[in-house]
Amino acid sequence: MKNARSFAALVHARKCVVSTVIILLMAAFVTVPLPAQSEAEVSIIFMHDMHSHLDAERFIDANGKVGMRGGFAYMKTAIDNIKKRYPNSFLLDAGDFAMGTPYQTIFSAEAAELRLMGQIGFEATTLGNHEFDYRTQGLTEMFNTVIKSGDRLTPMLCANIDWDRTLADPKRVEKATALKETMERYGAKDYMIIEKGGVKAALFGILGIQADSYAPLSGLYFINPIKASKAVVAKIKKETDADMIICLSHSGTFDNPAESEDELLAKAVPEIDFIISGHTHTRLANPIIIGKTAIGSCGSYTYDVGHIKFVRDGSRYKVSGYELFPVTDALAKDPAVDAAVLKYRDLVNKLYFSHFGYRYDQRLASSSFSFEGVDTFGLVQGEEPLGNLITDAYIAAVKKAEGDNYRKVDVSVAPFGAIRGSFTEGVITVADAFNLSSLGIGPDRVPGYPLVSVYLTGKELKTAAEVDISVSTLMIEARLYMSGITYTYNPNRLLLNRVTDVRFMDPDGTTSEIDDNKLYRVIAGLYSCQMLGAVEAHSSGLLAITPKDENGNPIADFEQHLVYDGGVELKEWVAVAKYLESFPKVDGLPQIPESYSQLQGRKVEDNSKSLGALLKKPNKIFFMLVGGILLILIILAAIVYVVIRIIRKRGKAAPAAKPAVSRK
Repeated sequence: MKNARSFAALVHARKCVVSTVIILLMAAFVTVPLPAQSEAEVSIIFMHDMHSHLDAERFIDANGKVGMRGGFAYMKTAIDNIKKRYPNSFLLDAGDFAMGTPYQTIFSAEAAELRLMGQIGFEATTLGNHEFDYRTQGLTEMFNTVIKSGDRLTPMLCANIDWDRTLADPKRVEKATALKETMERYGAKDYMIIEKGGVKAALFGILGIQADSYAPLSGLYFINPIKASKAVVAKIKKETDADMIICLSHSGTFDNPAESEDELLAKAVPEIDFIISGHTHTRLANPIIIGKTAIGSCGSYTYDVGHIKFVRDGSRYKVSGYELFPVTDALAKDPAVDAAVLKYRDLVNKLYFSHFGYRYDQRLASSSFSFEGVDTFGLVQGEEPLGNLITDAYIAAVKKAEGDNYRKVDVSVAPFGAIRGSFTEGVITVADAFNLSSLGIGPDRVPGYPLVSVYLTGKELKTAAEVDISVSTLMIEARLYMSGITYTYNPNRLLLNRVTDVRFMDPDGTTSEIDDNKLYRVIAGLYSCQMLGAVEAHSSGLLAITPKDENGNPIADFEQHLVYDGGVELKEWVAVAKYLESFPKVDGLPQIPESYSQLQGRKVEDNSKSLGALLKKPNKIFFMLVGGILLILIILAAIVYVVIRIIRKRGKAAPAAKPAVSRK
């Protein structure tokens, strides 16, 4: 039966009568290797972290050639190319399919991402943290939109939502109930079985621990992913005769093995055959193999399509091939998907950009140089010109919005995790500006995080610098870019004691002292402010920043401290767009000043390993650490002293040893 199906597939692929006869004759005598997919081979096409990248975008390759990459129309062609060779391929996604481009602005009203995934043929997906960016209500509306559309539904799998705990919370029950009922109507499940080419695959989805912490407004509680995975795998084993188990995990892999969630999952639940690892945007050139579990990741933003193959190996499956296929304009666009994307683009203009007086492809400015690409931006600690541009834009936009009522902004902050795009050499459009700061939604229910005005003490500003330098080594999302401030740091010093000098810095480079006890006005995005609590947690309580109002009172609700422009929330991306439009024109279009192609001394690294440099200006944490080390040494010394005394006493009390007796 296996050979018959394999030969039939080959016959169909080649569509050649002569070849058919020859192959059938050979089949009667020998078994020959086939270039097409065999029944024993499992093919899985996978994606994750697509982040609303429905459109292709400009990029400059290593040779300086300008091209287009990503986008659903090119992605569909890449998928089809794989399916031509492997017709029985599973097509799966591991979450964060939304949020990251202007198409997210119609997430609730049109559900462009999930509807297009249905059109392309995805057979299952799961929830990422960014599916909750528009909160519980936004996600509920999105599911309802897809249901009402009548379009093909992409199955939704999530096995670790803690509905019991969530519905027992009086603050969450109303909206969570609406979401649960809608997801049930949609057909969401813990797991499902799909059969391809005679192979039954059990699929389930989970949201990771870090991903959960990055969705503070999800309105849901989640069960520990390993605990939930063990339970659902046991259920699969009991209730089904699945040949293999695939996990759609929005958890990710990390450099530190002790924190790498999907690697820990593979060790804890070895029955899983393949983990599609989303969330961390990791691009694995080769799969991670742990025991008999494979982990695959294909990056983000639809730049690559992942493909993995398995073959039967006893009672389990082992990897027989793994590839990442670039999604670029070297491929042809799928016409039907391209037409659908253009339809959604028109809706984005009508339903979103028109309210700001902009259009999707409207030209804002030009640049004679490229900033660091989004793939590599911020991965190495240090000053980033793009971070300088963004934070300068915040201050300029607030100053313009407040006019005569402007109160001096001392510092503005943009974290690594909130910067989702970049600018390449050439024309910069409204869509490019939006992509740069595309996340979230404000209290006005309009997509895009608004800017928030808070106050910090001078001491807390210095702490923010230490957060950037020290905490971001543990949690890269804490990496910060600031305007109005400069600081020197030494990476060789003790953790949490690496920043040595922090001063204010004016646009002309003039610096001045910071008063530890004085309040200073700071501008940051809403999400950035909401995530400040994570700083204290990741520094074990040693670093703390408490945003305050102008009177020094701690802020409980950041939404009461938004910045408005003419009565409308001032969105992060709008601040950038307006700043770009303010630059002097060259050939009729504003041009980004060349100064932004260079470092401006906002972060200065002192890599000295001299004793003086390592001990310069120690902070209280340094003394706490040194004190702790000294205390441990004293305790150890005391223990050693006591042990030595006991040994000596026992030695004095012991009877004299008898002379040895020879046994010769």
